[in-house]
Amino acid sequence: KIPPHLIQAVIAIEDERFYKHSGFDLEAILRALIVNLRTGQIVQGGSTITQQYIKNVYIDREKTLERKVREVFLAYQLEKEYSKEEILELYLNTVYFGAGAYGIQTAAETYFNKNAEELSLGESALLAGLIRSPAKYDPYLDEDAAISRRNLVLQKMVELGYITAEEGQRAVESPLHLERPTIKTYDVAPHFVEHVRRWLMEEWGANAVYRGGLKIYTTLDPKLQVMAEQAIAAFLPEPEDPWAAVVAMDPKTGHILAMVGG
Repeated sequence: KIPPHLIQAVIAIEDERFYKHSGFDLEAILRALIVNLRTGQIVQGGSTITQQYIKNVYIDREKTLERKVREVFLAYQLEKEYSKEEILELYLNTVYFGAGAYGIQTAAETYFNKNAEELSLGESALLAGLIRSPAKYDPYLDEDAAISRRNLVLQKMVELGYITAEEGQRAVESPLHLERPTIKTYDVAPHFVEHVRRWLMEEWGANAVYRGGLKIYTTLDPKLQVMAEQAIAAFLPEPEDPWAAVVAMDPKTGHILAMVGG
């Protein structure tokens, strides 16, 4: 569902030789090395999209030569197992876009309150520009920096022939319409949800739970949950006193099917 211009924007700014390399790009590494030596600081990286995915998902982020060698080797292996399109799908659904948004769908919702397939060219370019430094180009914190980065992405897309100069100019001139996501409330089984949240916090920690882009699948049966709530309400219409609790479980597995009360 990811629109082509979003894929092109990411490739243009992050890895313009993506379709030409085999997981690592020696030419890009040498070019970055020369630029960094000339400036005396690290201003350009040589990591491919495949390497970035490996770094984000499979290995630690410690900056050592051994880690870099492992990263290159695993990227090469990944390219042998998956197509370029599959690697892009993996990357775009896991990469961090800032503001707690992991993956392009969450990013589209976080910054524009829409689905990824609905993103315009300008919006796609802005999100692509966030990947390198989400905090630095955060449009909620520094709109001018975000727009400048967006325009750079559009310029690269024109240079690489992904879009015409006219299309790029229209996107540059388009206003930035940020919209925070609609807040979702979850009224179903609040005690059960809290029970699961606490378990997740103990197992994975706050960073993974609140920023990890997790999808949690549980054993709760929504129909049984409603029945349990109705059963208590029928006999105890006053919720303050006395209190009541119900826990329904599958006797074969111990899975919780319904929970009312804390």
